[in-house]
Amino acid sequence: MIGGRFRAVVGADAHVAELPSVLSPAANSAKGMVTEFLEWFGDLGMFFWQVARAAVTPPFEFGELFKQLDEVGSKSLLLVALAGAATGIVLSLQARYSLTRFGAKSLLPAALVFSIIRETGPIITGLVVSGRVGAGIGAELASMKVTEQIDAIEASAVNPYRLLAATRILACILMLPLLTLAADFCGLFMGWVAQALVEPVSLHQFVNAGFKGAHFNDLLAPTLKTSVFGLIIGLIACFQGMRTQGGAAGVGRAATSSVVLSSLFVILADVVLVKLTLIFFP
Repeated sequence: MIGGRFRAVVGADAHVAELPSVLSPAANSAKGMVTEFLEWFGDLGMFFWQVARAAVTPPFEFGELFKQLDEVGSKSLLLVALAGAATGIVLSLQARYSLTRFGAKSLLPAALVFSIIRETGPIITGLVVSGRVGAGIGAELASMKVTEQIDAIEASAVNPYRLLAATRILACILMLPLLTLAADFCGLFMGWVAQALVEPVSLHQFVNAGFKGAHFNDLLAPTLKTSVFGLIIGLIACFQGMRTQGGAAGVGRAATSSVVLSSLFVILADVVLVKLTLIFFP
């Protein structure tokens, strides 16, 4: 009997002793992921400092900046306008259905205006641009990295952070608010079209009813916050592209990670910026 108890105790202790060996791979994996995540943030911060320092020191690359303004702005305009128009139609149809159920159909223009200019327009623009521009910048700089073009630029006494990164980031910062205004306009216009097809109303009446209780801050703050979206998109795309390794496979990974990370951080930044907007622009 005593021997049986002894074997039971020894077996239990052996089982407990085996737990660390079972849990250690998972713990090591989690620790490695956290370490890698912190290292990535540290590298991103160092990259941002190098770009910021290069951007404010002459000579300035105005020619490349104007080229990137065209790449980011005019070539994204059609896609952003279509996304804004589709959003306006969907919001108009859905809001009309919901407001009619509660007997508040007259509030449809105001609900559409506030929902588009305060939140839907900026976030839709940020996500659309992060998909198109983020992938383009990431793939372009990654291909230049793996083919050693960036090394050649640096060997020719040209700062690649100033020529390649700073110009693209600044273009994203400047173009995102303008693209947001285009998305807002298309969304409101197509929202009016969807409303007019169901119940005839003039554009003048729709605009007056929609902007009756609106203020300039309702448009200014949400539009300017997209500059932060542009900073995030340009910074992450340039960072992922210029640190690429592994040939053609690395180019694909850089393009994919640029889109995924920039979209994710745009959404997370929007959470913080919405709260700050409500505090400073009530």
